[in-house]
Order: sequence, then structure tokens, then C-alpha cells
Amino acid sequence: MYTVKTKKSMSKKKLVNNVELMTLDGFLMASKSKVFKIQDSNIREIKVVNEKLANPLVSKKVFKQYDKLILLLTDLLTDDDDTGESLQEALNEIEKFRLQIKVKYREYLKQKELSKMSKQLKIIQNEANRRLIELNEYYHLENTSHRSR
Repeated sequence: MYTVKTKKSMSKKKLVNNVELMTLDGFLMASKSKVFKIQDSNIREIKVVNEKLANPLVSKKVFKQYDKLILLLTDLLTDDDDTGESLQEALNEIEKFRLQIKVKYREYLKQKELSKMSKQLKIIQNEANRRLIELNEYYHLENTSHRSR
């Protein structure tokens, strides 16, 4: 772990291996491809502890994932699948994204951002549920009409 300490006007930098620092809560910026070099040490993970600093980083990351999710959900909802698998997959992806936000990023996002995403996902989720119910009713009617013949 690497920490930056300031004493009056000069800044001291040193490498530390402190369990207390490692257990701090914060947003972990980890990258397999990027490596930062500090005092001849390769740093792959940076933990941002300050919420004001973490908010823009987390917002950018989450909205990038959110935009990809919206594109995927649009494709799944417009798919002409007669079995309903694409609708079920869309519902699963929405739930997976919500759980990820709740567990990893909720404390770093603003309430306004969370409510915006939640409202849009709720609309898509309701549409997928409605179509899934219609599809199930259609198959139920098909099965009962074939039996009566």
C-alpha cells in the first residue's frame, strides 16, 4: 500500500504495508492492464476513500454499464422470441444490475442518479413482465384449445 503524508509545506511519500490502511472502506480502482509506477513499485489497485472524489469515478463507471445494459435490454425486448427466453433474460439482467449497484456502488452515487436509473429500469421491467404474462396466457390458451378438440 502507498500513502501520501504531508508535513507543513513539504510532501512525503512512502510505501507502507499496514493492515489498518488495507481495511479502509473505499472505491477500489483496479485495472489489469494499467500499472502505475510509484517509487519503483508497480501499483495496480488504488482505493479512493473520499466520497467526493469517488462519486465522479463511480458515476462514470456505472453509467457506462447502464448504457450497455439499456442497449442489451432494447435488443432483448425487440427480439421476436416465441418462448419468452429473451424476456426472462432481460428481467435477469435488470435484477443483476440492481443488485450490483446496491452492493458495490450505492454509497458513492447520488440519490438523483439512483432514482433516474431506477425509474427507467422499472419501466423496462414492467414491459418485460407484461409481455411475458401475455406470452404465457397465449400458450395456455393454445394448450387448452388443442385438448378440447
